[in-house]
Amino acid sequence: MSNELPQRWISAPVSEVIEDFQPGFASGEKNVEGGVAHLRMNNIGLVGELVLELVRTVPAGLARPRHDLKRGDVLVCTTNSGALVGKCAYFDLPGRYAFSNHLTRLRPKRDLIDGRFLRWNLWLHWRQGVFDEKCKHWVNQSTLPKEALLEDEIFVPPLAEQKRIVAKLEKLLHRVATSQERLAQIHALLKRFRQAILAAACSGRLTADWRTQNPNVETAEALLGRIRKKRLTLAQTQKEVSQIEEVFDERNLRVDEGDLGLGDIPKTWFSCRIGTIGKVSNGSTPSRKQPHFWDGEIPWVSSGEVRNNIISGTRERITQAGYEGCSVRRLPQGTVLIAMIGEGKTRGQTAILNIEATINQNIAAVILDHGLIDSTYLWRWFQLQYESTRERGGGSGPQALNCQRVRELPFILPPLPEQQEIVRRVEALFALADQLEARLAVAQRQVDQLTPALLARAFAGKLVPQNPNDEPASALLEKIKQK
Repeated sequence: MSNELPQRWISAPVSEVIEDFQPGFASGEKNVEGGVAHLRMNNIGLVGELVLELVRTVPAGLARPRHDLKRGDVLVCTTNSGALVGKCAYFDLPGRYAFSNHLTRLRPKRDLIDGRFLRWNLWLHWRQGVFDEKCKHWVNQSTLPKEALLEDEIFVPPLAEQKRIVAKLEKLLHRVATSQERLAQIHALLKRFRQAILAAACSGRLTADWRTQNPNVETAEALLGRIRKKRLTLAQTQKEVSQIEEVFDERNLRVDEGDLGLGDIPKTWFSCRIGTIGKVSNGSTPSRKQPHFWDGEIPWVSSGEVRNNIISGTRERITQAGYEGCSVRRLPQGTVLIAMIGEGKTRGQTAILNIEATINQNIAAVILDHGLIDSTYLWRWFQLQYESTRERGGGSGPQALNCQRVRELPFILPPLPEQQEIVRRVEALFALADQLEARLAVAQRQVDQLTPALLARAFAGKLVPQNPNDEPASALLEKIKQK
């Protein structure tokens, strides 16, 4: 390895360049008034910056002097998920800070190594996966042993060269960060662009010219009358007939479109509820204790698979015995699904079935077997209404929708030919957004590679010019050993 090093550089284990190694401590108490700031894993950003918005405070009595941080220290994650072990940060803050037991403090020998240079050394090793094989792994946690971290070999240039390298790195990495921020802004703009398209589509603004050119189409109110007749014809039980008559009752039928924030809708459109345009039902989960219910031929959708997508296949399939052993039904292609539970993003997300499939009990299906609603239009409507739909989940436990709440959701119904024109235009505009997003993803990957590429050049001695007058790192190390 020494043959690969630039002149006046040395290769040394971490143990030779630090004067102190200190693991942190755990604390069950948090946000104690007048306590000591306690840095944790989520206070270390992806490129080693300290994220202070979520800093907790712990009782001052728990933080011993040996746990105090000084400017110039380096914090390394030594216990966490395997992907995070080795992530590190440079500490350069005023005031008193301590750190958790998931972190370890390294205090550099300042006459030999700059703490910022040590941090970038270790950060690059983390990104290169150097620590992966050195960790001890458990089910949900990995630990980097003290000996493995102390034995990690790093490159050490002359101290003056380290400072030049760090200064150049920080200047270049600031430009990288600026590029990443601008790309993130473009991503946000594309998200707003899609929402603006949906708002224009579902309010009638997107097809205003089309209506002028097609003044004689059947109105949505007349279309809804045809939907009612077709649904009554298709109803298989008296209960289903009663449900249809109830949702079409004048007292339940209309919604106030003014509450939807879309402005005045066209005169040929009609505001109603989801329960009027299709049958709403959920599914079930065959018993996991019956192995012969699973690994069959019938597609079965879980709520995690409903994520604003078109479903052409499922992770799991059930057997005919599983189908007959629980209250599921085969849903036709074109059925629109909506996830009913989930504290994260899941609740309110939707999908279209591109196949016949069954679903679990946490999904509502809007079945449009009468053929008078464009299922893609309904799917896009749900995407526009995502945040509003989520708010309708209630209850004292986990927030959730149910089939009745889904039936009561508002819906703005355009004439059928206009639905089809809306879908055509929306899909064309979304395809353009998808192309832009694909280019953005390529650019993001390229920018994300700049930091490790810059560090690789830095630790190969290729980032800044060398100065033959710099005192070699080997001489610095020898002086420190003689003290």
